[in-house]
Amino acid sequence: MDETVKPLRIPPQMSVYADKHNIFHLLQSIRSHVILYSQSMLSGLVVEQPADPLSFLIALLQRSSTDIPRVLLLGPPAVGKHTMAQRLSADLRAVHVTLESLLSDQSELSAQARRVPPTEPLPVELLLRLVQRRLGEIDCFSRGWVLEGIPQTHLQALSLQQAGVLPEHVVMLEAPDDVLLERSRGKMVDPLTGDVYHRTFILPPDASVARRLEERRPAEPQRDTALQRFRREVPGLRSAYQSVLRVVNADQPHADVYQQVLAFVRTRRRSRIPRILLLGPPGSGKSLQARLLSEKYRMVDVPDSLVLQVLEERLGRVECSTRGWILHGFPRDLQQAKSLQEALQPNRVFFLELADDVCLERITLRATDPVSGERFHAVSHPAPSSEVQKRLQTRPEDSSHTVTHTLRQYRTHTAALQAVYPGAGVIDADQDPLGVFEALQSRLTAD
Repeated sequence: MDETVKPLRIPPQMSVYADKHNIFHLLQSIRSHVILYSQSMLSGLVVEQPADPLSFLIALLQRSSTDIPRVLLLGPPAVGKHTMAQRLSADLRAVHVTLESLLSDQSELSAQARRVPPTEPLPVELLLRLVQRRLGEIDCFSRGWVLEGIPQTHLQALSLQQAGVLPEHVVMLEAPDDVLLERSRGKMVDPLTGDVYHRTFILPPDASVARRLEERRPAEPQRDTALQRFRREVPGLRSAYQSVLRVVNADQPHADVYQQVLAFVRTRRRSRIPRILLLGPPGSGKSLQARLLSEKYRMVDVPDSLVLQVLEERLGRVECSTRGWILHGFPRDLQQAKSLQEALQPNRVFFLELADDVCLERITLRATDPVSGERFHAVSHPAPSSEVQKRLQTRPEDSSHTVTHTLRQYRTHTAALQAVYPGAGVIDADQDPLGVFEALQSRLTAD
């Protein structure tokens, strides 16, 4: 094959080395900080005057990337973003940045932004300049930031990413439209502090504050327009930030919402290329969870049909080395595990746990419609009609005898596999698939 068109192959050991020395994390820091914080970094050199400037800058990049919060808080109008961002920035000791604060100074740039009608999103270039200017200041560099309600559109999100505004955590608050309507009608603001309260959900702390509150109810056409615009942009915003995004249901007590948000943003993220093993008995949902994870984090889903001798070649391709991979259903015994560990060294391993009787029920009661190709299950997803039910076909490998034999083999090797991976996470697979996915996500983001 012509070397110029041969697929690029990166040895899997390169990712292992990069993980060990935190290379990808450092490169991401350089990309973001050189664009946004070059002036602040130079100021630090001048003030500190270190004997070894290069080591000083490297330490500064590493510290600011792991310890300094960089959070986006998004959501529809009246969902509670402002109150949440205020509490979050106070607890994290980060700078609270809002669109209003970006427009509050007397610069020509802010004056130009204030001339844009409030019902319209700011032009991308103008918003970009405002955000870059504010986040490049020394307080945002040293303390971190919580950016509230920005970006508002998919295009703004992509532009911010290209400019080096790369959040570590993105929280999107969600609530039904009728809940948002009720909240907008009871909104009250303290004119002295800017704190937001609500007649029902968030009461002022004392009578003196209550007496000076002002009701702030946006005009209904303006509110509806803003809500519709946000709903249109949700898919694009989720896509732009899917690998660092957590969607939180805001239709619950404020304290519960805040605890979920705070727990998420306190998870430390490292730019490690994931190399994941997903193990478990037949019927535990390995294939489904591998697909969900690969879609969420853009990893390569590698099925267990690839045998060991071709795995190293497959996982050495450029997309696996740069995006990471998730291998499910392999290894199956101690020898395979040892060989895989020597060659590829996965950095995350999860066992999906499920009782044998549940595995049998999930597998032996499923069947496929040969006409539509759709899979049904006698309990959880029955055929829609007797006509479809009559033509359903069950695969030979889904028979009770075959599944029982496969389960017995898996249980025989489980202890040995767990000995090879003593730090593996154990996930309860006897729950809704989205619940399993949430558990996997929380382990990944906390690592």
